[in-house]
Amino acid sequence: MEIDIRKSIKANFEDLNIDEIKKAIEKSIYEREEITLPGLGVFFEILWNNSDNTKKDYILQTLNKVLN
Repeated sequence: MEIDIRKSIKANFEDLNIDEIKKAIEKSIYEREEITLPGLGVFFEILWNNSDNTKKDYILQTLNKVLN
């Protein structure tokens, strides 16, 4: 049986409002459970794919600042 993790994660969040999505993200980060990392990765992929070059540059600069 093959699972499409992207489709599954999107389906889990499709009817949530902004506050519910925010709480889910913050809870995932706070709990530091490895199982939530794929979901956060899918969120990052959605963010990246829906960002223009200016937003992508901001994301990259933010990551670079934190990682260096």
